[in-house]
Amino acid sequence: MIQEMVRDFVEKEVKPVAEKLDETGEFPYEIMKKLGELGLLGTVIPEEYGGSGASFLSYIVAIEELSRGCASTGVIVETHTSLAVEPILAWGTEEQKRKYLPKLATGEIIGSFGLTEPNAGSDAGGMQTTAVLDGDAYVINGSKMFISNAGVAGITILLTKTDKNLGYKGMTEFIVERDTPGYSVSAPIHKLGIKASQTCELSFDNMRVPKESVLGKPGQGFKIAMHTLDGGRIAIAAQALGIAQAAFEESVAYAKQRCQFGQPIGKFQGVQWMIADMATDIQAARLLVYHAAWLKDQRLPYSKEAAMAKLYASEAAMRHTVKAVQVHGGYGYTMEYPVQRHMRDAKITEIYEGTSEVQRMVIANHVLK
Repeated sequence: MIQEMVRDFVEKEVKPVAEKLDETGEFPYEIMKKLGELGLLGTVIPEEYGGSGASFLSYIVAIEELSRGCASTGVIVETHTSLAVEPILAWGTEEQKRKYLPKLATGEIIGSFGLTEPNAGSDAGGMQTTAVLDGDAYVINGSKMFISNAGVAGITILLTKTDKNLGYKGMTEFIVERDTPGYSVSAPIHKLGIKASQTCELSFDNMRVPKESVLGKPGQGFKIAMHTLDGGRIAIAAQALGIAQAAFEESVAYAKQRCQFGQPIGKFQGVQWMIADMATDIQAARLLVYHAAWLKDQRLPYSKEAAMAKLYASEAAMRHTVKAVQVHGGYGYTMEYPVQRHMRDAKITEIYEGTSEVQRMVIANHVLK
C-alpha cells in the first residue's frame, strides 16, 4: 500500500518537477509539505509521537520510489529520517523524543546530521569540532562539511570531541537547534547531482548548548554515529536502487521506440544484453536492500548486510546509468533526456555515508573477524 501510494505521488507530484529542480537547485518545499501531510516524513516514528508507525522496510520502499522520481527528494527524506529521526528514536530521552519527533513527523522541522569535516571524511576520528563543558552548557567550536539538508534543517545531530585524550570514546553527539547563537550555515555547495538537496558547510563559533542537548551519554557519540550510519546505508542503497530503476525504465522505453536499420534498437542483441544486465543487477540489488531492511526490522544484526546492500546497489546504479546513456546514444548525452540526470545523481551514492571502499572494509571486517 505504501509503495502504491508513493508511486502515485511521485508520478503526479515529483517527476513533473524533477528536471526543474535539477536545473535550479531549489529546495522542494511544496513536495516536502505534501510528504509531511501523507505521513512520509514520519514513516518510522511511532504513532504516540505523531508518526505513521510503519516498518523500516516500508520506509525503504518509500525512499526507492521517491528516488525513482527525483534523487534529490529521496536523499532529503533519507537524511531527515535515517540520520536525524532514527538516532533520536534509538538514543533520545523521553523529553527529547516528545520535543522533536512530532515536529519531524510533520515536516515542521527538517533534520540533518553533522559528521564530515573539511579534513575528516571516512576518518571520523580525525574530526576537530570540540565541545567543552562550561557549567550547565557545552561550548562548541568547529565546522562540518557536505552536510545534507543543512540549508533548511531545524535541528542537526552533531558529532563532537568532548575529550581529545580518549579517541573514539571521547566523542559526544548533540541535538543542536538552528537558531542557537554561534551556529551559521554557508550558501549551498554547487554539486554534480542531487542539486535540490541543500548541501552546505556548518560553522560553530563559541556556540553554547545546554547539557540536555546531549544525545545518549557523553562519550557515546562515535557509537551512535556508526549505528546511525548502518541504517542510513540501507536507505542510500534504496536511493541508488530507485535511480537505477528509473534509468532502466527509460532505457526499455527508448529501446522499443528508437528505430535504426529498419527496426527498434531493442531488437539488436547488443542492446538486449545491456537491458538484460540492468534488469538482473537491479533485481539482485533490490533483494540485498530489502533483506538488510528486514533484518533491521527483526532486530537482528545487519551491519554487514547494510554495507553489502549499499556497495552493490550504488555501484550497480553507476554502471547502469552509464549504460542507459549508451542505450540512448547521442540523445543520452543531451539534457533533453533524464538519463544524464540519473547518471549524475548515481555517482554520489558511491561516496556519501561511507564510500564503496569503506563498505568493503566493513564487509571484510565482519567476514574475517
